[in-house]
This record gives sequence, C-alpha cells and structure tokens, in this order.
Amino acid sequence: MNSIKILVIDDEEALCEILKFNLEKEGYEVDCAYSAEEALEMNLTKYDLFIVDIMMDKLSGFDFAKRVRANSEVETTPIIFCSALNGEDDTVMGLNIGADDYVTKPFVISEVLARVRAVLRRSHRTTRPAATQEAETNLEPDVVFKGLRINRNTKTCTIDGAPVNLTKTEFGLLLFFLTHGNRVYSREEIIRQVWSGDVVVTNRTIDTNITRLRKKIGDYGNNIVTRLGFGYGFKETD
Repeated sequence: MNSIKILVIDDEEALCEILKFNLEKEGYEVDCAYSAEEALEMNLTKYDLFIVDIMMDKLSGFDFAKRVRANSEVETTPIIFCSALNGEDDTVMGLNIGADDYVTKPFVISEVLARVRAVLRRSHRTTRPAATQEAETNLEPDVVFKGLRINRNTKTCTIDGAPVNLTKTEFGLLLFFLTHGNRVYSREEIIRQVWSGDVVVTNRTIDTNITRLRKKIGDYGNNIVTRLGFGYGFKETD
C-alpha cells in the first residue's frame, strides 16, 4: 500500500520543518510549500491532506482553500487550517470555506497529529490501497430519500441526478441523518457519530456545518429539523 501524502503550506520555514519531522515520524510522506502560490504550482492531486496557514504574504490560506474547493480534481481533499488567528469568526470562516478542521497556533504537536489522524479517518484516506484491492472491497448500497441520493462507495451526493459538492463533515452529517430518520439527536450524540472522539467540536461548529448543509441540499434542508434545547433530526414525513 502507498503511504499517505501530506502537503504543509506555511511561510514559516521552521514551523514547516517541525510539522514535517513529526508527521514523517508517524509514517506520512510530507512536502512543504512556503506560500500559497508555490503550492498552487505543485501537483495537488497526489496529496491526501493539506495543512495550511492562513496569514501568508500574497495569497492567504483562505484563498488557497477556495481555489482547491473550486478545482474538481482536488475539491474533496481534506484541509486543516493551522493559524494564529484564533477568533470564533476566523474558525467559522474557515469551516464555511470548506476546511475539515482548524488548529490554532501555538499548538501542541500531539494535538495536530491527533487531528490529522481523525481527518484522514473521516475522509477514508488512512491508506491508499492498490486498484486491485479497492475493486475487491464489498460495495454498500446507496442511501436514498426521494430525489436525494448518497453513494457510500464513491462518497458522493446527488439531487435528482445533479451532483452536490459536500465537504467530508457535511457528507458525514447527511449520511447520519438519512440513516437515522424521524428522531431528534442531541449535539453530543451527533458528535459521537460524525466526528472522531479525539477531535474537540463546539456547538457552534455543529450549527455552522448543519446550516451550510441545509443550503447545499436545497428544499431537502427543510427536512433537517431543529428542536431548541434538544438538538437536530431528519424528518422523513411531510
């Protein structure tokens, strides 16, 4: 099996080297880019994860993430922002752009490694099996609600046949709701089902991701109901 490949993008070379050293100790292959512009000139399709600083000289990490999410070849590649910007608005903006996690500087390297493992697990990129091994994997049936369809094998979503571009977290939320309909779940229950146990998730993070998911699935967003003081659920009946 091929190892996981990670691209670290930060204009602080010393920090890049710290991340590279510790990630390589975990068995990952790591490259570094010292600006968003340099990263965008690289072959991004070979990476399984981007770890991105936000405040860089010309193009910011937010700019890089927007370009990645607009590129069909890498739009589903996970992104972890790693930034000194620690305000709630900054975190929410990062998640709204499509980041899978957000780590604030200064960080503890063990936390970064734990978040990397969690994001890779959620994105099903813990290994990169050969094509022959992948073909032998047992296929799971699609999850369907009216015109809304989730393909659990290709990790894609469509509405009436048209593709819906979901982040890994949004995909996990929608899959959970579609397979656990007609019941309200607390935020804590949703965290246990969708997020890894070693990732710190706030109520605001859940609310932001659900708001974003509702917008992306159009009229079906109305089926995701909120029960104040309790949590969220998916209503299958009209």
